[in-house]
Amino acid sequence: MQVADAWHLWRNIAEAVEKTVGSHHGCIRAAFAETPVLTEAPARTPVTPEPPEPVAVPFVPPDGTLDVLGQPRRLVVRTTERYTAVQALLAEGKALAAIGRTLRLDHSTVRRFARAESLDELLVKATGRLSVLDEHKAYLHGRWLEGCHDIPQLHRELRERGFAGSIQCLRRYFRAFRPARQPGRKQQSVSRPQPRPAPKPRRVVRWIMMNPQHLAAADAAKLKEIRTVCPHLDAAARHVHDFAEMLHHLRGDQLPDWMERDLADDLPALHSLVTGMRRDFDAVTAGLSTPWSSGQVEGHVTRVKLLKRMGYGRANLDLLRQRVLLSP
Repeated sequence: MQVADAWHLWRNIAEAVEKTVGSHHGCIRAAFAETPVLTEAPARTPVTPEPPEPVAVPFVPPDGTLDVLGQPRRLVVRTTERYTAVQALLAEGKALAAIGRTLRLDHSTVRRFARAESLDELLVKATGRLSVLDEHKAYLHGRWLEGCHDIPQLHRELRERGFAGSIQCLRRYFRAFRPARQPGRKQQSVSRPQPRPAPKPRRVVRWIMMNPQHLAAADAAKLKEIRTVCPHLDAAARHVHDFAEMLHHLRGDQLPDWMERDLADDLPALHSLVTGMRRDFDAVTAGLSTPWSSGQVEGHVTRVKLLKRMGYGRANLDLLRQRVLLSP
């Protein structure tokens, strides 16, 4: 009897959730970008007339689509153009092979662009990459809004907080947001709202996949807000929780009902997962119903691969056979 490995089942769920979060990350960015615009307080002394106070434009952290000069990144432009071209040829009824020949793209690349539900799903990996500044961005944004635009000073403060990056990293990050100097007038500090950077897609995936009892209170509040503004991610989180219950309590008999509930929602990535589960339905059911798994087999495969790589170029097949059979 074949038994699907529980670790691989959970990993497949995580990959489907990651695709779903990527497709709907625009909802998350829109929810976290809603910040009121404040104006400066009027001058208290009416001795000399003051010009109209400017409206404070809220500081918007970079979203990863622009370079340090404020121009669209080449990767973003190229991905957008390819996605538009592939979708246009698909609408004309062209096959994937014909599209690849027309655009001179690899078949796997064409398939990835054709299967994407939206452009955000393709851009999320490029624009949502982790950075060495991620853990310090909240502090940086607060200091910037307080009026501290001195990059060397900000770098010294970050070094005291444990930041190991260079000052050029900060210069590139803030280059597009340095205030324009007005000759003959000293710039005044403006009371601005504290921005809320949108969480990266992988962090949202981790929140969804984690046991709610082990989730920090702040992260749980953010996840609740995300599920409120995006019904698709709320449905995905609900399906993940139900699958975790089946996996933990060995309730494989509930798999058909779970698959039907999954197909009832508009979640293409999870639909593809259900299609794959149906092909190996008996193995998946056994993996969710019995304590057995292929973990030991996977361990032996990993051991054999390690022995093979250790002797690559220095041993023949006879020695490799002896090491595989005799090594612990």
